[in-house]
Amino acid sequence: MIKYEERYATHPADAKNYDTTRLRDEFLIQNLMEEGQIKLTYSQYDRLIVGGVVPTKQSLHLESIDPLKADYFLERRELGIVNVGGKGSVSVDGVIYELEYREALYVGKGSKEIVFASADAVQPAHYYLNSAPAHEVFPIVKVGREEAIVIELGEAENSNRRTLRKLIVSDTIKTNQLQMGMTELHPGSVWNTMPVHTHSRRMEAYFYFEVPKGQAVCHFMGDPKETRHIWMGNEEAVLSPTWSIHSAAGTSNYTFIWGMAGENLNYGDMDVCQPDEMR
Repeated sequence: MIKYEERYATHPADAKNYDTTRLRDEFLIQNLMEEGQIKLTYSQYDRLIVGGVVPTKQSLHLESIDPLKADYFLERRELGIVNVGGKGSVSVDGVIYELEYREALYVGKGSKEIVFASADAVQPAHYYLNSAPAHEVFPIVKVGREEAIVIELGEAENSNRRTLRKLIVSDTIKTNQLQMGMTELHPGSVWNTMPVHTHSRRMEAYFYFEVPKGQAVCHFMGDPKETRHIWMGNEEAVLSPTWSIHSAAGTSNYTFIWGMAGENLNYGDMDVCQPDEMR
């Protein structure tokens, strides 16, 4: 079964007037991982779709939704998948790709039948999805742990030592505009994406997971000179407009998946704002 919602784009001047409830309604995506469900959020920010899939005893089929006005989901789209749960498999037009924990799969435009399954219904796979419009067909590629590009960032003394893994990026595979990766905070570190940045040529979505029970992540967003924050829990996502920073500090270390869509595939395309410049 597929459940979906739509989100509209927001002008930065309007967002300055939002209270806590409005900020959460516009940008926070909760309850992504429901057993036996496909949950999708269709955003007007570069028309990115953020989703979660949790198959248990029965496999789940990714079908088109009404906003796409398409015969099948990937008729005009590409798809990135990262498994953040138990072992599972994704069948693409009859070809099966097994995905272990933290492994990724890129599925190109034109693939018609996408089926998600779990190896164990008691410990099901949790598939996190990002999908963006596509105009060119590129091959299906599985990105295992060994194929990811690994970068060590930050310092322990600044509470932001982290390991970044580029999964579905232009440095590893060909995509139209979708870029995805994973960042793991080391024990004792809580800050991600510091110093903060914006990139007017791309929007972004963050998905936080491995947040310990009873802990939380405070996601910072907004104009660098007038920031806002959203408190988030485990397996929740947040949309980040082109004009907004995207950074967070947790009450514990955690892991998050970043996904981007837009006109520029260059990971280093950033307009940086130093910590002492923010307001």
